[in-house]
Parts: sequence; structure tokens; C-alpha cells
Amino acid sequence: MTADTARGRVQTVLGPIDPSELGWVLPHEHTAIALWHIPNRWDYWELRRDEAVITEELVAFRTAGGGTLVDLTLDGVGRDAEWLARVARATGLNTVMGAGWYREAYYPAETRVDRRSVDSLADEIVRDAIEGVGAGSIRAGIIGEIGTDKPWLSAREERVHRAAARAARRTGLAITTHSVQSRVGLDQLDVFEAEGADPTRVVVGHADSLPALDYHLAIVERGASVEFDFLGMAFTPLERHGEGRLVENLCELLGRGHLDRILLSQDVCHDSQLKRYGGNGYTYLADAFLPRLREAGVSADEIRAITVENPRRLLTIA
Repeated sequence: MTADTARGRVQTVLGPIDPSELGWVLPHEHTAIALWHIPNRWDYWELRRDEAVITEELVAFRTAGGGTLVDLTLDGVGRDAEWLARVARATGLNTVMGAGWYREAYYPAETRVDRRSVDSLADEIVRDAIEGVGAGSIRAGIIGEIGTDKPWLSAREERVHRAAARAARRTGLAITTHSVQSRVGLDQLDVFEAEGADPTRVVVGHADSLPALDYHLAIVERGASVEFDFLGMAFTPLERHGEGRLVENLCELLGRGHLDRILLSQDVCHDSQLKRYGGNGYTYLADAFLPRLREAGVSADEIRAITVENPRRLLTIA
């Protein structure tokens, strides 16, 4: 299978667009996702597919200046390409869909991750990028979120990471990851690099769940991007009270010359995060976090680079 992606363009669910059209990007979000259906999970973790509510919430982001949302819901947790196309039309937001598989607990049985070759798995990701998904042949515009359940890669997760790297080489799409509360993002990078993926096209997600500057520096010094995307969450004490340290780390990264390796998002993935139900919605960055960065001395040009230019570079097909 040969790649036929729109090189130099950004692939949205409504078709390829010029990168200049993206505007402010939220690079790690969901508009609907189900996580509680796997065995032995009883916490009802879900963002329901309520079109009226989600449209209202996303229009608020657009009103706040937003232009693009990257939806990283994958097969096994509720990816629906036609739903994303409806959301894009209803909100006017550029919407980018992910490809691949999330983390081991959520791999669909029918994918047979441990019974197929890595190249076969890569072929499926490539197919999503060049032929598209569903009746509308809607194409993926990024690979991920590719993740790990624990602070290590399981054997099955390693296969998916290798497939993601091979698919990235063939399509020119960037890779974005799920890696929480540990340094497993560095292990993810090891696998991607072993497969020949370009680390400058990799985003290590949820880096703020381990607010350790040496970890963040280890990521960016290898050329990858560090993503603080639990911003505005309130499920743990760290999320409720840890942003001061994140601001300090971010400013330190800027001071060391790593402006082009920072991304910000909110990872809305639960009903309780929506404004309708008392959460911060998709506007927490505009409402609270970006003002906090300005107070810390981060310039308007630096904020534009983080929210517009960095995600634009990564979403532009290489």
C-alpha cells in the first residue's frame, strides 16, 4: 500500500486544508468517548455523545478564539468518523481525527493485536490515513493517542507503538501518545526511534501528570514535543493544585530555548468536565491558564507559538 496523503496540508474530517487555516489548536481532546465498559472498571468514565451539549461547548471554544480541535478517540473507545464530521459542520471548527489503538486494556478483540504482524497493523493505520474510515471515507490526520496502561510498555503495546512508527514513516502523519504519571514517554520514544520515526514528529502526551522538569527536558532534548494536556482537570489533588509548578516548568523550558516543543490542551473526556455539568469545558486555557502564563511573563508571541504554530507544524503532513 502506498501513501497518498495530502503532503503539506492538514487532513481534517471534512477534507484537507491549508495549515494557515488552523488557527488556535487544542491538540488533545475528545468529543465523545467511553472508557468504563472494559472488565473490572466500574467508575462510569464517559463523555456521552450528546450533540446539542457538545456543540454548545465547542462553540464556546470557537467564540474564545479557537480554530481547530484534535479528537483522539480511537477504535475500542468509541471513534465515529461520521459523528466527528457532524460536529465539525455544526461548530465550524476544523476537526482532526486520530488513528491507531489506545492502550492494551482497550484494544478491540477483533483487532487481534497479538495475532497479526506489526506491518499488518501499520497497514490498517495507513489505510485510515489514505483511504479513510466509514461510508464517507473520512481520513485520519494524526496517529494516536497511542498509549500505555502502566509505567511500562506491555508486549502488545510495543507492537502497536512499532506499527504507529512504521505508519508515520509511510504517511507523514505525526504521532501523539498517552503516557501518565511516569517516565514511560521516554520508552515510547525509544520504540519510535528504533523503528526510524522522526522524534520531531512525536508528541508525548499527559506530561503534566508527572510534573518533573528533568522528565520534560529529557523529552524535548530528544526533539519530541512535551504536551501539558490535563489542564483544568480536577479529579486529583495534583490536578487541582499542581498548575503553579507546571507554569514554573513551562517557563524554564522557554528559558532554555524549547519554545517550539511545547503544546497545551485539556483532554476533555468525561461529562463532568463540561461547563454544562460544572466543569471547565473546552475554554479553560482561554479563561484561566493562558492568563496565568501572561502573569508569569510569557509573551503574546510565545503563547501564539505554543497554541498555533507548534500544533500547525505537527499537523501539517510531512
